Amino acid sequence: MQRINLSAVSEFVFVGLSDAPEIRLLLFVLFLLIYLATMAGNITLLAAISTDSHLHSPMYFFLGNLSLLDLLCTTITVPRMLGTLLLEHKEISFSGCLFQHFSLIAVVGTEIFLLAVMAYDRYVAVCHPLRYLSIVSTKLCAQLALGTWATGLLNSLLHTSLVFTLSFCGPNKIQQYYCDIPPVLALSCSSTHSRELVILVVAGVLGSSACVVTVVSYLCILLEILARKSPGIWHKAFSTCGSHLAVVCLFYGTTICTYVRPSFTYSPHWDRVVSMLYGMLTPLLNPIIYSLRNKEEKKSLLQLFQGSEWQHNQGTGVGFVFMHNFTPD
Repeated sequence: MQRINLSAVSEFVFVGLSDAPEIRLLLFVLFLLIYLATMAGNITLLAAISTDSHLHSPMYFFLGNLSLLDLLCTTITVPRMLGTLLLEHKEISFSGCLFQHFSLIAVVGTEIFLLAVMAYDRYVAVCHPLRYLSIVSTKLCAQLALGTWATGLLNSLLHTSLVFTLSFCGPNKIQQYYCDIPPVLALSCSSTHSRELVILVVAGVLGSSACVVTVVSYLCILLEILARKSPGIWHKAFSTCGSHLAVVCLFYGTTICTYVRPSFTYSPHWDRVVSMLYGMLTPLLNPIIYSLRNKEEKKSLLQLFQGSEWQHNQGTGVGFVFMHNFTPD
């Protein structure tokens, strides 16, 4: 068996977003503000969910997992990018690049599966409100969350092993601000065709499976809403699902454009823009889209910041909320 050379390249160098000092400083301030806002929003959401017993329900449990993933996603990539912009520290060791790559793919993969789980949760809440709490039990929530994290880690382990067991003989300049599959594959001096094919097949099967669960769940929700006679209930349900679908489309669209395609279509400038959408803007917007529009979450945040007591309406958890909204009169 031919021995693969892993020591020819001991470090990689990120290509900066700009060579102009004034542009770098502007980008540093902008991305730092986005990063701080993302951290603040998701940490606040996690704190509210963990401290308020009224939010200890399946929907908020999955939202907590989503916020944790968003925190990890931005922390894996943005601090390194900020250091590159401000200090021009563009080097990263081979092992550091491998770890960053593994962590990022694990988080992205887990989030794709978690969005599918959240779509299924909404389907049960809307279509089976009277049996919601018995179907989406605490045990099932734990199993679904554990399954999404385990699948994301295993998927990342496969992708990372396929990429980083290739030969890297130089050049070592990564056309990106973090270690990702397309720019790292582009640096390999050995044939990548078979491994690209495996990556495409695995990503396609897993990604399409999660996508099918999401699409089928929302089709069932749509059919259930259309069967209702009350226009007020239809509008409320569609508004809630529309927000979730907007983030799903943004996340799926950007990840598909980045990963599910051959390497010869790789465009450094375009990929930097696309990766910033799912790597920075989506984690920033998720707390607003998923939670801050919710009345329960707003009350919990006010309680968290002001330390005041508030009385919850009859019934707790998302199941009772959906039961009140969707059970026929």
